[in-house]
Amino acid sequence: MSSSEYSFIFSSLGSKQPNNTRKVHIRRLYDILKLCIQRQDWARAKHAWAILARCREVDWKAMWSTSVLLLGEGGAQDELTQINEDRVRFLSIMMRQHPDERESILKELVLRLIHAGMHRRALEQLDLYLPSYPYQDNPVLHVYAGLVTLYLAQPENDVSSETNYSWDLNLVRDAQAHFERARIVDPSNVVAEAFLSQVKSAHEGAHMLTWAFR
Repeated sequence: MSSSEYSFIFSSLGSKQPNNTRKVHIRRLYDILKLCIQRQDWARAKHAWAILARCREVDWKAMWSTSVLLLGEGGAQDELTQINEDRVRFLSIMMRQHPDERESILKELVLRLIHAGMHRRALEQLDLYLPSYPYQDNPVLHVYAGLVTLYLAQPENDVSSETNYSWDLNLVRDAQAHFERARIVDPSNVVAEAFLSQVKSAHEGAHMLTWAFR
């Protein structure tokens, strides 16, 4: 079969037709990887990825999202804490080693930190990068920063109309600033608009967004 007759399920790893048997096998293995991920066959997906990542033709760093997805998938429920920590550690390493993808990796890192309950660390990461370009013009990062800041501004106990004073108003103002920045960069951002209106209501004495975090 000539190289022009090869067909593959997924288009990636370059759009050119493979010109030797090794490259054909790599493309076939990539198809297997993607199919296994779709079917949530994590054991076979991890095995296929372990082989692909060792191939010189595959830039595994550029496919960091695949590594994050497979890292810990299929693990036991009682291993979730360790799985989240492993993913955070991997993404932190990728932030340093793959600067061209740092903006996208930062978004994933923040989400993983939030998922792991490490909200303050997530905010620290955002505070580190948001003042500089290109992060300062990323509306998604500003929305994340606004949401995390708003979460941290909550009182530790359940709030009622008598306990609104226990909210950290400095953090509420910081959250408002992030939502406003997101709206400036992306006027169609409905998430920023929705939370911004709630934050403004809070400053006017309304209930402090308790509904958003229950």
